[in-house]
Amino acid sequence: MSHVIYKVVQHDGGWAYTVNGVFSEPFPTHAAALAAARRAANEQRVPGRTEAIQYETSDGKWLTETASGNDRPETEVEDGR
Repeated sequence: MSHVIYKVVQHDGGWAYTVNGVFSEPFPTHAAALAAARRAANEQRVPGRTEAIQYETSDGKWLTETASGNDRPETEVEDGR
């Protein structure tokens, strides 16, 4: 099972959260960014439906796989204050 960490950080004149180096939209306050990070982390743990997915690889081949709706990551929120 994968583990995803949401980090609350100062960004772009305000606050944001980051996951694997990707920033969320900016929030005017630390509290707003922390609440958004907690909400996103909680939503990511919610199981979905098992579905077939298709995607293209870097060499141009199309693959089809079954994505389990129950294969959800563990998440946590780190407060960068």
